[in-house]
Amino acid sequence: MKYNNIIVQEERTLATVTINRPNKLNALNKDTIQELHDAFKSLDKDKATKVVILTGSGEKAFVAGADISEFSNFSVKKGGKLAAKGQKKLFDFIENLSTPVIAAINGFALGGGLELAMACHFRVASDNARMGLPEVSLGVIPGYGGTQRLPQLIGKGRAMEMIMTAGMIDANNALHYGLVNHVVSQEELLSTCVKLANKISNNSSVAISHAIKAVNAGFKHDSNGYAAEIEAFGACFGTADFKEGTTAFLEKRKADFPGE
Repeated sequence: MKYNNIIVQEERTLATVTINRPNKLNALNKDTIQELHDAFKSLDKDKATKVVILTGSGEKAFVAGADISEFSNFSVKKGGKLAAKGQKKLFDFIENLSTPVIAAINGFALGGGLELAMACHFRVASDNARMGLPEVSLGVIPGYGGTQRLPQLIGKGRAMEMIMTAGMIDANNALHYGLVNHVVSQEELLSTCVKLANKISNNSSVAISHAIKAVNAGFKHDSNGYAAEIEAFGACFGTADFKEGTTAFLEKRKADFPGE
């Protein structure tokens, strides 16, 4: 598939998706959101792809926000539709993807950019990264899940402060807050993510997809996370991956998961 705003590279079990609008600091517009949806949907269907790394082109920005010029004149109704459509098409879509997605935050992750990073399953940042939700400085609030995911990740008080002040935090503060898992140099960012991806790829992709679903259930007001875990745990027993994993353990050898 040909894309105008993103680059998709696939190598063995790993895919890297790069948002490629460097002249706009990789800002999210309608077309980029659609392309990201299409790419993630395609990669999720590909059994060979075990992990996806999401990053931005260049060294300045992961994603510096949404393209404000696209919605500066929207009405109340249009604004609501923009948020609803974006959440469904991309942010919720990535969060609930059965394939793990690692955000490699290479620079600014602001507004919709931080919301995109938070929708990924976990985050690694370069030491020059800066993160924030500056929407209230524009007279609006985060609309792509930021008011929900940020408190889940760093706690209500810190999230309230970040949202209300519209300020940025650096990579070390993000690590301290639990917003990112690791901070490394710009040069080491992608190689660190690749190492983590390789560790993930050694495990059962079927079990991982069940784990993602169970963990996410615990953060949904209309779901019982423990019940979801029980259901997912039981479902694993009917998979070829479970049979291979337990057999390999008993035979004292490395498992070769079929992915079924």
